[in-house]
Amino acid sequence: MSEGYPIGEVARRLGLSVDALRYYERAGVLPQAERDAGGRRRYSEHDLHLLEVLLHLRDTGMPLAEIATFTQLVGQDPAGVPERLALLRAHREVLTARIAALTRSLAVIDGKIADYDARLTTAAAATAGR
Repeated sequence: MSEGYPIGEVARRLGLSVDALRYYERAGVLPQAERDAGGRRRYSEHDLHLLEVLLHLRDTGMPLAEIATFTQLVGQDPAGVPERLALLRAHREVLTARIAALTRSLAVIDGKIADYDARLTTAAAATAGR
């Protein structure tokens, strides 16, 4: 495979280090990259798309072991979706609960900001009235 993208370009495009890509590959999080005649990794458009999906899963808190399972399922049957769908639905439920918890926390923080802004406004008005 001589076409495709070299590891350095893929790392730059995805905002990762080359070492991170190699680590994720060794850990089974990423599928093994195709190699060119010189043994250098080459990534296809399909690989890039999968990598982007996997990075979103990572960024949303999916454990690397589950991402590796997702990757294995893709490699076993690229057209088969039931197990991947179940994995993604379960992760979505976790994210939905996390978003709800963050929304509640944000409301508390917004309340404190409003309280402190009001205190400062009151203090500034009292100082100006002297």
